[in-house]
Amino acid sequence: MQYTTEVDKMACVAKGCDHGPAPIPEEGEWVQAREIKDISGLTHGIGWCAPQQGACKLTLNVKDGIIQEALVETVGCSGMTHSAAMASEILPGKTILEALNTDLVCDAINVAMRELFLQIAYGRTQSAFSEGGLPIGAGLEDLGKGLRSQVGTMYGTLAKGTRYLEMAEGYVTKIALDDNGEVIGYQFCNMGKMMDAIQKGVDPKEAYQKNIGTYGRFDEAARLINPRHE
Repeated sequence: MQYTTEVDKMACVAKGCDHGPAPIPEEGEWVQAREIKDISGLTHGIGWCAPQQGACKLTLNVKDGIIQEALVETVGCSGMTHSAAMASEILPGKTILEALNTDLVCDAINVAMRELFLQIAYGRTQSAFSEGGLPIGAGLEDLGKGLRSQVGTMYGTLAKGTRYLEMAEGYVTKIALDDNGEVIGYQFCNMGKMMDAIQKGVDPKEAYQKNIGTYGRFDEAARLINPRHE
């Protein structure tokens, strides 16, 4: 340790009381976090790339400072999906400090990691007041049937109005319009359930038909349109 001449010549003043860091809530306990291993919790965060072309939702489950579980969800950029694949392999096993200083391939995923680090380090996790925290695997609970992300995709123009393309329920196949041409419902296919059925040996056409559903006043439609082709 090197000291400047000015500091070296200073008189020594004794340090008063030191109560340490303020306790933060972690998995149902109040913890004075002094080292990385003192940090635990499950939480989510959002990141975006510099051109704001795409975004990432990152979920981490941290136990004793080490990432045990990572869920990486991306939208808006095709290359980001490949980056997410690598990040899901890179993150588990790292401490949150290592992960903060790791190149997670995609700018949006790196930003999401930064935002999560702030939440976790300050005790603002989703599991802050859950005794014992959440088990490894809890991150998957954010996904829908068939382990598909909750995605909403909508498109609209002034000239032709709105088009519902994908809802939480699934891939939108038809939009129901009333006599005024206003949307009153839609038909969808739950892709997760359909693919599960196909993998279990169900004929694809039958699996498709069994996983078609409707929302709203679909049966009262004056007209049905395919949102991707009409």
